Amino acid sequence: MKPHPLVSQLRFTRAEFLRSIRGVNEEDARKRLKPMNCISWNIGHLAWQEQRYCLYSGQEKMPFPDINEQFAYGAPASTPPLKEVLSTWKKITAAADPWLNTLTSVELQQYAYIDGRKTSRTFGNLVQRMIYQNSAITPGSHRGKALFFTVLLAQVSTGSSGDTRRSLS
Repeated sequence: MKPHPLVSQLRFTRAEFLRSIRGVNEEDARKRLKPMNCISWNIGHLAWQEQRYCLYSGQEKMPFPDINEQFAYGAPASTPPLKEVLSTWKKITAAADPWLNTLTSVELQQYAYIDGRKTSRTFGNLVQRMIYQNSAITPGSHRGKALFFTVLLAQVSTGSSGDTRRSLS
């Protein structure tokens, strides 16, 4: 069975997010430019979101409880190791994929439950939220923050305030 178009779009945006952080080193990924969280924290937050929506709400699984504590919405800022959070994000997305493959339009219109309580969002809404967080090039999205950080870090490290846009190709 071919995945639902929303699931295909989610996979595309995940790949684009990974492309946007390609070449970011450990040191830069852990730099925090207040009030924003660092790149590695944002990756942990994406891992939290996929685990919460796809594994916990969708399947009642919580394989990485530490992710749920460290990177939830409103969790305190931290500067986790890039390699560690990226590895966990990849494990969570891989674990979510079999479930995502089963989603139909009907299932995407069903309301999600968290801790036994019906939420105000459908599974389709949650997939759309993950797509936005992975893909949008806006300061509010995690991809946008990663791109913004790489430009800002380049300016800080070179002492430049000029055009330091990086190529998206």
